[in-house]
Amino acid sequence: MKPQENDTQEPVRSGKYLRYVALGDSQTEGVGDGDDIVGLRGWADRLAEHLTIDNPDLQYANLAVRGRRADEVRAGQLGPALALSPDLATVVAGVNDLLRLRVETSAVADHLEAMFAALTDAGARVATVTFPDLTRIIPLARPVRSRILDINDRIRAAAARHGVAVADIARHPSVADRRFWSEDRLHCSPLGHQLIADAVAHALQLPGSNDSWNEPPPPLPIPPSTQWRATTELRWAATFLGPWLGRRLRGRSSGDQRTAKHPQLHRIERPRS
Repeated sequence: MKPQENDTQEPVRSGKYLRYVALGDSQTEGVGDGDDIVGLRGWADRLAEHLTIDNPDLQYANLAVRGRRADEVRAGQLGPALALSPDLATVVAGVNDLLRLRVETSAVADHLEAMFAALTDAGARVATVTFPDLTRIIPLARPVRSRILDINDRIRAAAARHGVAVADIARHPSVADRRFWSEDRLHCSPLGHQLIADAVAHALQLPGSNDSWNEPPPPLPIPPSTQWRATTELRWAATFLGPWLGRRLRGRSSGDQRTAKHPQLHRIERPRS
């Protein structure tokens, strides 16, 4: 079954935008799509590239920084975003909050809604996404499942109040397909980043977009064996879970000492092949 269409979307727009600003955390920064040596691309960059097809003069800024919680995105990125006078903005944050030991999803949603309100009041078209159930990719994350379901409901409700377009990634039929995820299982692979870009483009009803992002990919040719899965789980825990827990215990973040990759509006290259 395909995900339900977003009932709160506004009528079709021309898709003519001049200034696109992306706010958020590691997913919007592009972690999992490239690296710090060759550079990160990510779904927001891919969306900006899509926009240049009909908006060759588009200017784009990406204020996202990995590790940021929703309150930190609001405090550190909303003001600079408004100063850039965007006519299109994306706001995606909250996963880093949901993975904390204690969190109030209502408070996270309040920060997101405040950003929706400020940007739409300033005249920007705004888009956001819902979050996939991480427990389908990381079984150890089962305690956060209820938080994910709750924040998604709150995001949909807040978006409806402010006319924000929602790419309902949470309802994708194959969200647990490992091909959509990088090795750490917290960040999307290039394929996953492209799926988000396509979903947001569709939610915004951009020219050239369609609902093909809803379709599941071809099935994997050979189901992994039990032994392979066990070995993979142990390797993942040692490589990613251990260091992540270590940072939490030390009160550190992967985004410490990092700044936005594109803090100012700039022209971007046309879409890559």
